[in-house]
Amino acid sequence: MAGADGPGPRDTLLRALVDHLLVAGVQEPTLRELARAVGSSHRMLLYHFGSREGLLAAVVEEVERRQLEALSEIARAGTPRSVMMAMHRRLTDPRLAPLERLFFELYARGLAGDPAAAALFPQAVESWVTALTDLYRRFGFPARQAAAEATLALATSRGLLLDLLATGDRARVDAAARAYVAGVVSRLPGAGRGR
Repeated sequence: MAGADGPGPRDTLLRALVDHLLVAGVQEPTLRELARAVGSSHRMLLYHFGSREGLLAAVVEEVERRQLEALSEIARAGTPRSVMMAMHRRLTDPRLAPLERLFFELYARGLAGDPAAAALFPQAVESWVTALTDLYRRFGFPARQAAAEATLALATSRGLLLDLLATGDRARVDAAARAYVAGVVSRLPGAGRGR
């Protein structure tokens, strides 16, 4: 938790770990290797995160928080089409691929019953659906339709990202994203007015 004077030691460590993993990749690092990379000790990592699995789950939560923050920034300006395509480009940025793979790995572990990984679900699903529902309401959809569109957007985005990570076929995935966005734009209230 951040205090009145800024981020606390856990938050500072977490940010350093995410920044390190964005550059170095995940590749099964040990706690000692991670601690050394961010100028800490494995005992401090255990103190703050409980286990290697808890640390990796915290890393994914931090990446998700950053992505939600980016969505908020991207959504401030532009047409629905430009906002959705900008977010697609951000989520499929090759520099994020190691952490996106980790996200899907932990998601699968959570579905298999791993409690540390299952703790991701509220942020990985509920926070995104809430943020996207707000975005789609700003696009002009009524509340109930905005929630359905948000769920579809999240599922489509995750499916396209998983496809890209598995196949590397960026051209096909980007074409599918453009087709999805065109479909959303065609469903917008007042779509005939050139959105």
